[in-house]
Amino acid sequence: MSKRAGLAMDRVVFVLGALMIALTTYIAITSGPPVGQALKNVVLPEQVSFLAITTLIGGTIGGYIVYAGAHRLLDSGISGPGHVRDITRGSVTGILITGVMRIVLFLAILGVVAGGAKLDPASPAASAFEQAAGEVGLRVFGIVLWAAAITSVIGASYTTVSFITSRTKTSDRLRTALVVGFIVVTTIIYLSVGTAPTTLLVFAGAFNGLLLPVGIGVLLWVAWRRKDLFNGYEYPAWLLRIGGAAWLLTIYLAVRSVRPVIELFS
Repeated sequence: MSKRAGLAMDRVVFVLGALMIALTTYIAITSGPPVGQALKNVVLPEQVSFLAITTLIGGTIGGYIVYAGAHRLLDSGISGPGHVRDITRGSVTGILITGVMRIVLFLAILGVVAGGAKLDPASPAASAFEQAAGEVGLRVFGIVLWAAAITSVIGASYTTVSFITSRTKTSDRLRTALVVGFIVVTTIIYLSVGTAPTTLLVFAGAFNGLLLPVGIGVLLWVAWRRKDLFNGYEYPAWLLRIGGAAWLLTIYLAVRSVRPVIELFS
C-alpha cells in the first residue's frame, strides 16, 4: 500500500533471492548429494521424463515470468535502445539466479533421497529439509518457501495488473488497489479449491510449460516481424536463431507432455 512499494519490492526480492540460495546451499552441503552421479545424468540421463522437464522449465520461465521482469523495467523507466545493456544484464542475472536456485535445491533433496530417506508425499521438500538438518532444516525450509511464495505472489499479481492498466492513464492508487484485490481474490480461490499445494505447484509448472511456446512465439514474432516497435534497434541474427531453436524445443516438450499432464490429474 506504500507509495514506495515498487522500490522496496525490487530490494526485498534481491535480498530474499540471496537468502534462499544461501540457506538451500547449507542444506545441500548437509545432505551430501552424489554430485558426480548428478553431473553424469545431466549429460547421459538414465531416465528421461518429458513431464518433469516441462514442469521445471514451465515453473522457471513460463507463465507470467516471461513478462514480469520486462514490465517492471518499463515501470522503472528503463526502456529503449539506450538501455539494452541494462536490460540484458537484468535478464541474464535473473535467469542465472533462478538456475542456481534450482540446481542447489535439486542437490539438497537428491542428497536426502540418495541416502535412502523416504519423503512425505504431502510435503516432499519440507520432509527432505527436515531429514537433512532436523528441526533447523524444517525452519530453513519454511523461510525458503515463504520467500519464494511472497515474491511469486507479488510478481504474478503485479504483472497481471500491468496487463490491464496503463502507466500513463492509470493512477498509482488504482493500480495498488487492483494488485491488492487480485491477491485477495486468488487467495480465496486457493482456499476454496482445497487441493494440496504440491499438486497445485506441479500443475502450475506443467500448465505453464504447455503455454510456454505461445509466450516465446509472440516475443519472437515481434523480434522478427515488428522491428518498427524498437526505435531502430535490431536483434542480432544469431540471437534470433537461438531463440527460434529454443522455441521449437518448447513446442516439442509441450506436445510430448500433453498426455502425461492429463493423466496426472485424471
